[in-house]
Amino acid sequence: MLEIIKFANLLTISIMIILFFFPALQSSPPAEAIRSSASVIPETSSFFFRKAAEFKNVKDEICNPSFVHVAMTLDVQFLRGTIASVHSILLNSVCPENIFFHFISSDTENDLISLIKGVFPSIKLKGHYFNPEIVQKRISSTVRQALEQPLNYARNYLAHLIGEPGVERVIYLDSDVVLVDDVSKLWEINLQSAILGSPEYCQANFTKYFTHKFWSQEKFFKAFSGRKPCYFNTGVMVIDLVTWRKNGCTKKIERWMEIQKDYRIYDLGSLPPFLLAFAGKIAPIDHRWNQHGLGGDNLRGNCRQLHPGPVSLLHWSGKGKPWLRLDSGNPCPLDLIWSHYDLYGSSL
Repeated sequence: MLEIIKFANLLTISIMIILFFFPALQSSPPAEAIRSSASVIPETSSFFFRKAAEFKNVKDEICNPSFVHVAMTLDVQFLRGTIASVHSILLNSVCPENIFFHFISSDTENDLISLIKGVFPSIKLKGHYFNPEIVQKRISSTVRQALEQPLNYARNYLAHLIGEPGVERVIYLDSDVVLVDDVSKLWEINLQSAILGSPEYCQANFTKYFTHKFWSQEKFFKAFSGRKPCYFNTGVMVIDLVTWRKNGCTKKIERWMEIQKDYRIYDLGSLPPFLLAFAGKIAPIDHRWNQHGLGGDNLRGNCRQLHPGPVSLLHWSGKGKPWLRLDSGNPCPLDLIWSHYDLYGSSL
Protein backbone atom coordinates (compact mmCIF):
# COMPACT_ATOMS: atom_id res chain seq x y z
CA MET A 1 0.00 0.00 0.00
CA LEU A 2 2.84 2.38 0.84
CA GLU A 3 4.37 1.82 -2.59
CA ILE A 4 1.04 2.58 -4.28
CA ILE A 5 0.72 5.84 -2.34
CA LYS A 6 4.26 6.83 -3.29
CA PHE A 7 3.52 6.12 -6.96
CA ALA A 8 0.28 8.13 -6.85
CA ASN A 9 2.06 11.09 -5.27
CA LEU A 10 4.83 10.95 -7.86
CA LEU A 11 2.28 10.82 -10.69
CA THR A 12 0.38 13.80 -9.26
CA ILE A 13 3.56 15.86 -8.99
CA SER A 14 4.48 14.94 -12.58
CA ILE A 15 1.10 16.11 -13.86
CA MET A 16 1.39 19.38 -11.93
CA ILE A 17 4.83 20.02 -13.39
CA ILE A 18 3.61 19.26 -16.91
CA LEU A 19 0.63 21.60 -16.55
CA PHE A 20 2.85 24.33 -15.13
CA PHE A 21 5.16 24.29 -18.13
CA PHE A 22 2.36 23.65 -20.65
CA PRO A 23 -0.70 25.60 -19.44
CA ALA A 24 -2.43 25.04 -22.77
CA LEU A 25 -2.82 21.41 -21.76
CA GLN A 26 -5.27 22.27 -18.99
CA SER A 27 -8.22 22.43 -21.34
CA SER A 28 -9.29 20.70 -24.52
CA PRO A 29 -11.97 21.38 -27.11
CA PRO A 30 -15.36 19.67 -26.97
CA ALA A 31 -15.67 16.48 -28.92
CA GLU A 32 -18.29 13.97 -29.94
CA ALA A 33 -17.74 10.29 -30.62
CA ILE A 34 -17.53 8.81 -34.12
CA ARG A 35 -16.72 5.26 -35.18
CA SER A 36 -14.92 4.12 -38.29
CA SER A 37 -17.03 1.96 -40.58
CA ALA A 38 -16.28 -1.75 -40.29
CA SER A 39 -17.69 -2.32 -43.77
CA VAL A 40 -15.39 0.29 -45.28
CA ILE A 41 -12.21 -0.17 -43.23
CA PRO A 42 -12.10 -3.66 -41.74
CA GLU A 43 -8.69 -3.09 -40.15
CA THR A 44 -9.93 -0.02 -38.24
CA SER A 45 -13.35 -1.31 -37.20
CA SER A 46 -12.20 -1.31 -33.57
CA PHE A 47 -11.16 2.35 -33.67
CA PHE A 48 -13.52 4.74 -31.96
CA PHE A 49 -12.44 8.38 -32.15
CA ARG A 50 -13.95 11.53 -30.73
CA LYS A 51 -14.82 14.22 -33.21
CA ALA A 52 -12.68 17.33 -32.70
CA ALA A 53 -14.03 20.86 -32.61
CA GLU A 54 -13.76 23.13 -35.63
CA PHE A 55 -10.59 25.16 -35.30
CA LYS A 56 -10.76 28.82 -36.29
CA ASN A 57 -8.10 31.51 -36.70
CA VAL A 58 -7.74 33.68 -33.62
CA LYS A 59 -7.52 36.87 -35.67
CA ASP A 60 -7.57 36.74 -39.47
CA GLU A 61 -5.69 40.03 -39.72
CA ILE A 62 -2.57 38.49 -38.13
CA CYS A 63 -2.70 35.32 -40.22
CA ASN A 64 -0.61 35.08 -43.36
CA PRO A 65 -2.93 34.23 -46.28
CA SER A 66 -0.55 31.53 -47.54
CA PHE A 67 -0.74 27.95 -46.27
CA VAL A 68 1.59 26.11 -43.94
CA HIS A 69 2.05 22.71 -45.62
CA VAL A 70 2.52 19.69 -43.34
CA ALA A 71 3.16 16.18 -44.70
CA MET A 72 2.60 12.96 -42.76
CA THR A 73 2.24 9.30 -43.64
CA LEU A 74 -1.09 7.66 -42.90
CA ASP A 75 -1.62 3.97 -42.15
CA VAL A 76 -3.67 1.79 -39.81
CA GLN A 77 -0.80 0.91 -37.48
CA PHE A 78 -0.02 4.52 -36.58
CA LEU A 79 -3.49 5.99 -37.16
CA ARG A 80 -4.01 6.84 -33.50
CA GLY A 81 -0.64 8.60 -33.38
CA THR A 82 -1.32 10.54 -36.57
CA ILE A 83 -4.67 11.80 -35.26
CA ALA A 84 -3.05 12.93 -32.00
CA SER A 85 -0.31 14.71 -33.97
CA VAL A 86 -2.82 16.55 -36.15
CA HIS A 87 -4.86 17.47 -33.07
CA SER A 88 -1.80 18.94 -31.36
CA ILE A 89 -0.90 20.99 -34.42
CA LEU A 90 -4.38 22.47 -34.79
CA LEU A 91 -4.89 23.04 -31.07
CA ASN A 92 -1.64 24.99 -30.64
CA SER A 93 -1.87 27.05 -33.84
CA VAL A 94 -2.92 30.69 -33.85
CA CYS A 95 -4.02 30.27 -37.47
CA PRO A 96 -5.25 26.65 -37.79
CA GLU A 97 -7.31 27.46 -40.90
CA ASN A 98 -4.05 28.21 -42.69
CA ILE A 99 -2.60 24.74 -42.18
CA PHE A 100 -2.81 22.34 -45.11
CA PHE A 101 -2.11 18.66 -44.47
CA HIS A 102 -0.71 16.27 -47.06
CA PHE A 103 -1.29 12.63 -46.09
CA ILE A 104 0.85 10.03 -47.83
CA SER A 105 -0.86 6.65 -47.87
CA SER A 106 -0.89 3.31 -49.66
CA ASP A 107 -4.65 3.10 -49.08
CA THR A 108 -6.11 2.90 -52.60
CA GLU A 109 -9.69 3.53 -51.42
CA ASN A 110 -8.92 6.70 -49.42
CA ASP A 111 -10.83 5.25 -46.48
CA LEU A 112 -8.28 6.57 -44.00
CA ILE A 113 -8.58 10.04 -45.52
CA SER A 114 -12.34 9.87 -45.02
CA LEU A 115 -11.80 8.91 -41.41
CA ILE A 116 -9.48 11.88 -40.84
CA LYS A 117 -12.09 14.19 -42.36
CA GLY A 118 -14.68 12.75 -40.00
CA VAL A 119 -12.53 13.41 -36.94
CA PHE A 120 -11.50 16.93 -38.03
CA PRO A 121 -14.49 18.57 -39.78
CA SER A 122 -12.67 21.78 -40.70
CA ILE A 123 -9.35 20.30 -41.78
CA LYS A 124 -7.76 21.23 -45.11
CA LEU A 125 -6.07 18.20 -46.60
CA LYS A 126 -5.14 16.20 -49.65
CA GLY A 127 -4.35 12.51 -49.89
CA HIS A 128 -1.38 11.36 -51.97
CA TYR A 129 -1.10 7.74 -53.02
CA PHE A 130 2.27 6.08 -52.48
CA ASN A 131 2.79 2.89 -54.44
CA PRO A 132 4.84 0.54 -52.22
CA GLU A 133 6.25 -1.21 -55.28
CA ILE A 134 8.32 1.90 -56.03
CA VAL A 135 10.60 1.17 -53.10
CA GLN A 136 9.89 -2.44 -52.14
CA LYS A 137 12.77 -3.97 -54.09
CA ARG A 138 15.22 -1.40 -52.72
CA ILE A 139 14.50 -2.11 -49.04
CA SER A 140 17.06 -4.24 -47.22
CA SER A 141 16.61 -6.04 -43.91
CA THR A 142 17.11 -3.93 -40.77
CA VAL A 143 17.54 -4.40 -37.02
CA ARG A 144 13.80 -3.80 -36.57
CA GLN A 145 11.11 -5.22 -38.84
CA ALA A 146 8.98 -2.10 -38.36
CA LEU A 147 11.65 -0.11 -40.19
CA GLU A 148 11.22 -2.25 -43.30
CA GLN A 149 7.69 -1.06 -44.11
CA PRO A 150 7.57 0.68 -47.52
CA LEU A 151 5.66 3.68 -46.15
CA ASN A 152 8.70 4.52 -44.00
CA TYR A 153 10.45 5.42 -47.23
CA ALA A 154 7.70 7.68 -48.58
CA ARG A 155 9.62 10.71 -47.26
CA ASN A 156 12.19 10.00 -50.01
CA TYR A 157 9.54 10.85 -52.60
CA LEU A 158 7.75 13.85 -51.08
CA ALA A 159 9.01 16.23 -53.76
CA HIS A 160 7.39 14.05 -56.43
CA LEU A 161 4.24 13.09 -54.55
CA ILE A 162 3.47 16.71 -53.64
CA GLY A 163 3.72 18.50 -56.94
CA GLU A 164 0.95 21.10 -56.76
CA PRO A 165 1.88 24.54 -58.13
CA GLY A 166 2.80 26.95 -55.36
CA VAL A 167 3.80 24.27 -52.84
CA GLU A 168 7.51 24.97 -52.63
CA ARG A 169 8.29 23.65 -49.16
CA VAL A 170 6.79 21.25 -46.68
CA ILE A 171 7.20 20.26 -43.04
CA TYR A 172 7.52 16.50 -42.74
CA LEU A 173 6.52 14.97 -39.40
CA ASP A 174 6.47 11.41 -38.09
CA SER A 175 3.23 10.08 -36.64
CA ASP A 176 4.63 9.76 -33.10
CA VAL A 177 5.11 13.48 -32.45
CA VAL A 178 3.01 16.14 -30.78
CA LEU A 179 3.53 19.89 -30.92
CA VAL A 180 3.15 22.15 -27.91
CA ASP A 181 3.94 25.27 -29.94
CA ASP A 182 2.69 26.98 -33.09
CA VAL A 183 3.78 25.07 -36.20
CA SER A 184 4.06 28.34 -38.14
CA LYS A 185 7.25 29.12 -36.20
CA LEU A 186 8.82 25.98 -37.65
CA TRP A 187 7.48 26.83 -41.08
CA GLU A 188 9.10 30.28 -41.08
CA ILE A 189 12.63 29.02 -40.37
CA ASN A 190 15.15 30.25 -42.94
CA LEU A 191 16.77 27.35 -44.77
CA GLN A 192 19.18 29.73 -46.52
CA SER A 193 20.77 27.66 -49.29
CA ALA A 194 20.11 24.25 -47.72
CA ILE A 195 17.68 21.74 -49.19
CA LEU A 196 16.33 20.74 -45.81
CA GLY A 197 16.45 21.80 -42.19
CA SER A 198 16.31 19.67 -39.06
CA PRO A 199 17.64 19.73 -35.49
CA GLU A 200 21.25 18.59 -35.66
CA TYR A 201 23.05 16.57 -32.97
CA CYS A 202 26.80 16.79 -33.45
CA GLN A 203 27.57 15.27 -30.04
CA ALA A 204 26.07 11.94 -31.13
CA ASN A 205 28.37 9.09 -32.19
CA PHE A 206 27.92 9.42 -35.94
CA THR A 207 29.99 6.32 -36.79
CA LYS A 208 27.44 3.94 -35.25
CA TYR A 209 24.92 4.61 -38.01
CA PHE A 210 27.08 2.70 -40.51
CA THR A 211 28.75 -0.70 -40.50
CA HIS A 212 32.45 -1.52 -40.29
CA LYS A 213 32.41 -2.29 -44.01
CA PHE A 214 31.36 1.29 -44.72
CA TRP A 215 34.12 2.86 -42.61
CA SER A 216 36.78 0.44 -43.85
CA GLN A 217 36.39 1.25 -47.54
CA GLU A 218 37.27 4.68 -48.88
CA LYS A 219 34.87 4.39 -51.80
CA PHE A 220 32.09 4.62 -49.21
CA PHE A 221 33.30 6.93 -46.44
CA LYS A 222 34.69 9.48 -48.90
CA ALA A 223 31.06 10.48 -49.41
CA PHE A 224 31.54 12.70 -46.34
CA SER A 225 34.69 14.40 -47.63
CA GLY A 226 34.57 18.17 -47.30
CA ARG A 227 31.75 18.26 -44.78
CA LYS A 228 31.30 17.71 -41.05
CA PRO A 229 28.49 15.16 -40.83
CA CYS A 230 26.22 15.24 -37.78
CA TYR A 231 23.27 13.06 -36.88
CA PHE A 232 19.79 14.43 -37.51
CA ASN A 233 16.42 12.76 -37.03
CA THR A 234 14.33 12.48 -40.20
CA GLY A 235 11.08 12.50 -38.22
CA VAL A 236 11.09 16.32 -38.26
CA MET A 237 12.26 18.07 -41.42
CA VAL A 238 11.54 21.27 -43.29
CA ILE A 239 12.15 20.50 -46.97
CA ASP A 240 12.60 22.79 -49.96
CA LEU A 241 10.76 20.73 -52.57
CA VAL A 242 11.86 22.82 -55.55
CA THR A 243 15.58 22.58 -54.75
CA TRP A 244 15.19 18.89 -53.91
CA ARG A 245 13.88 18.22 -57.44
CA LYS A 246 16.58 20.37 -59.08
CA ASN A 247 19.30 18.43 -57.29
CA GLY A 248 17.85 14.99 -57.97
CA CYS A 249 17.90 14.09 -54.28
CA THR A 250 15.54 11.14 -54.62
CA LYS A 251 17.89 9.47 -57.12
CA LYS A 252 20.84 9.99 -54.76
CA ILE A 253 18.98 8.32 -51.91
CA GLU A 254 17.89 5.45 -54.15
CA ARG A 255 21.50 4.94 -55.28
CA TRP A 256 22.64 4.52 -51.65
CA MET A 257 19.82 2.04 -51.05
CA GLU A 258 21.02 0.01 -54.04
CA ILE A 259 24.58 0.03 -52.68
CA GLN A 260 23.21 -1.14 -49.34
CA LYS A 261 21.62 -4.18 -51.00
CA ASP A 262 25.03 -5.25 -52.33
CA TYR A 263 27.39 -4.26 -49.49
CA ARG A 264 25.39 -3.89 -46.26
CA ILE A 265 26.82 -0.50 -45.24
CA TYR A 266 24.22 0.20 -42.52
CA ASP A 267 21.72 -1.66 -40.32
CA LEU A 268 18.91 0.87 -39.85
CA GLY A 269 16.08 1.67 -42.27
CA SER A 270 15.38 4.94 -44.06
CA LEU A 271 17.71 7.14 -41.93
CA PRO A 272 21.25 6.29 -43.22
CA PRO A 273 20.58 7.21 -46.88
CA PHE A 274 19.38 10.63 -45.66
CA LEU A 275 22.56 11.03 -43.62
CA LEU A 276 24.66 10.08 -46.63
CA ALA A 277 22.87 12.58 -48.83
CA PHE A 278 22.51 15.50 -46.41
CA ALA A 279 24.51 15.19 -43.16
CA GLY A 280 26.77 18.22 -42.79
CA LYS A 281 24.77 20.15 -45.39
CA ILE A 282 21.46 20.85 -43.63
CA ALA A 283 20.14 24.02 -42.03
CA PRO A 284 20.37 23.30 -38.28
CA ILE A 285 17.09 23.98 -36.47
CA ASP A 286 16.80 24.61 -32.73
CA HIS A 287 16.60 21.39 -30.69
CA ARG A 288 13.29 22.53 -29.18
CA TRP A 289 11.69 21.30 -32.42
CA ASN A 290 12.62 17.66 -31.88
CA GLN A 291 12.76 16.37 -28.33
CA HIS A 292 13.29 12.89 -29.71
CA GLY A 293 13.90 9.46 -28.19
CA LEU A 294 10.95 9.64 -25.78
CA GLY A 295 9.76 6.19 -26.85
CA GLY A 296 12.65 4.54 -25.08
CA ASP A 297 12.38 0.79 -24.93
CA ASN A 298 8.79 -0.33 -24.45
CA LEU A 299 9.83 -3.93 -23.83
CA ARG A 300 11.95 -2.98 -20.84
CA GLY A 301 9.65 -0.25 -19.62
CA ASN A 302 12.32 2.43 -19.80
CA CYS A 303 11.08 6.03 -19.54
CA ARG A 304 13.06 8.82 -21.15
CA GLN A 305 13.30 12.38 -19.89
CA LEU A 306 13.27 15.63 -21.85
CA HIS A 307 16.56 17.02 -23.07
CA PRO A 308 17.63 20.30 -21.37
CA GLY A 309 16.16 23.45 -22.86
CA PRO A 310 12.82 24.70 -24.20
CA VAL A 311 10.28 22.38 -25.81
CA SER A 312 8.16 22.92 -28.92
CA LEU A 313 7.82 19.36 -30.22
CA LEU A 314 7.94 16.00 -28.43
CA HIS A 315 8.89 12.90 -30.40
CA TRP A 316 8.29 9.35 -29.17
CA SER A 317 10.89 7.81 -31.46
CA GLY A 318 12.07 4.42 -30.29
CA LYS A 319 10.32 1.13 -29.62
CA GLY A 320 7.84 2.44 -27.05
CA LYS A 321 4.79 4.38 -28.20
CA PRO A 322 2.68 6.38 -25.73
CA TRP A 323 -0.66 4.90 -26.79
CA LEU A 324 0.64 1.38 -26.13
CA ARG A 325 1.92 2.28 -22.67
CA LEU A 326 -1.29 4.12 -21.81
CA ASP A 327 -3.42 1.16 -22.85
CA SER A 328 -1.24 -1.19 -20.82
CA GLY A 329 -1.79 0.96 -17.72
CA ASN A 330 1.94 1.63 -17.37
CA PRO A 331 2.56 5.06 -18.95
CA CYS A 332 5.68 7.13 -18.61
CA PRO A 333 5.21 10.64 -17.11
CA LEU A 334 5.67 12.34 -20.51
CA ASP A 335 3.01 10.09 -22.06
CA LEU A 336 0.48 12.19 -20.13
CA ILE A 337 1.30 15.11 -22.44
CA TRP A 338 0.57 12.93 -25.47
CA SER A 339 -2.71 11.73 -23.91
CA HIS A 340 -4.04 15.30 -23.90
CA TYR A 341 -4.16 15.18 -27.72
CA ASP A 342 -5.38 11.59 -28.01
CA LEU A 343 -8.86 11.40 -29.51
CA TYR A 344 -9.17 7.66 -29.24
CA GLY A 345 -12.49 6.77 -27.64
CA SER A 346 -11.11 4.67 -24.81
CA SER A 347 -8.67 7.33 -23.58
CA LEU A 348 -9.42 9.31 -20.41
